[in-house]
Amino acid sequence: MSVNLPNTRFFALIPCAGHGSRAGTTGPKQYQPIAGKPMVMHTLAAFAAVKRIARTLVVVSPGDGFFSRNFAPVTAAACGGDTRAISVVNGLHELRKLGADSRDWVLVHDAARCLITPELVDSLIDACVGDDVGGLLAQKLSDSLKSEQGGRVAQTLGREDKWLAQTPQMFRIGRLIEALEQSCDDVTDEAGAMEAVGQRPLLVPGGSQNFKITYPDDFALAEAVLKARAR
Repeated sequence: MSVNLPNTRFFALIPCAGHGSRAGTTGPKQYQPIAGKPMVMHTLAAFAAVKRIARTLVVVSPGDGFFSRNFAPVTAAACGGDTRAISVVNGLHELRKLGADSRDWVLVHDAARCLITPELVDSLIDACVGDDVGGLLAQKLSDSLKSEQGGRVAQTLGREDKWLAQTPQMFRIGRLIEALEQSCDDVTDEAGAMEAVGQRPLLVPGGSQNFKITYPDDFALAEAVLKARAR
């Protein structure tokens, strides 16, 4: 059952300013077609189905006209930066300009995790809304984990306490701005910024389908999942 506290608001922020060079696409990977529509549209549809999300803000690069040409129930802000962290910080400040409060929650999600479901978003909100810090969707590591040296295995690492970080990652807007501005150059996700300032985000079970499309083979797998869901 969904949990909601009085005067609690939830915002979604989707950084959408990257180019995805590892994906092997001719343009930004988030706009490549999957199962009949641009990848990011699948992502946004999942958040649009979460009734507790007050507003979804998409951060794009300056000059990106995708959302002026394609309707989506979101606000697009052309304040993307050179890194994900900069894009997120700029997007958070834009949310404040749009009326969000520092105590409101923000759910930051990768545009390229287009298999996210409303149910997973709701499960993160329910788990984190009463938490002092916030948290992220993640998946316990199931494969053996190896460290490498010179192309050979250097060591097998214990996997019992290892998780694969996913998104959304949910934190208070004000605290996340402070954390990112203090550690912006050294982190790859929002949880890492919170950890850098001494916080311990909550790990909330995600799912194997909530993967980030990164490599060329990922497109076919995502398309197969989306088509199977539509049957």
